[in-house]
Amino acid sequence: MILIALGGNLESPLWGPPRATLEAALQALQSEGIRLLLRSRFYLCAPVPPSDQPYFVNAVAALDTPLAAAPLLVRLLALETRLGRTRGARNAARILDLDLLDHDGAVIQTPFLELPHPRLEKRRFVLLPLAEIAPFWRHPLSGLSALELLALLPPGESVEPLPE
Repeated sequence: MILIALGGNLESPLWGPPRATLEAALQALQSEGIRLLLRSRFYLCAPVPPSDQPYFVNAVAALDTPLAAAPLLVRLLALETRLGRTRGARNAARILDLDLLDHDGAVIQTPFLELPHPRLEKRRFVLLPLAEIAPFWRHPLSGLSALELLALLPPGESVEPLPE
């Protein structure tokens, strides 16, 4: 299973509100031959760490592609740029964020790519949509399912489903 997280909290001059930008990103991936298998609902999420920036819209998608993990990440980063993301400070507000969460259970540690995605097991805004589409997916290092990881999180992070 190949899983990505999608997020954004800034209006795009090309696509409009964050939700429309995330939809555009999914369509762009499919136009590049990357098949969308499943997508969670969209969720409205408080910024992490807490700040005064706008709330994020987040989702998780399962993909099918022959691309290995590193070339897929290159494609995701190029797509972010093409759809208007400019990189600034870490955790800054952004038009689009595409994170590779898992690539068929691979464990990779390089300066360019870390799999499974670091911190995914600590983020409700990732685990809630992940558990929606793949509740029994298992973290390649801990062996815990998405549902088990979600149950271990302390309360606090605001993550609410948006109406479809």
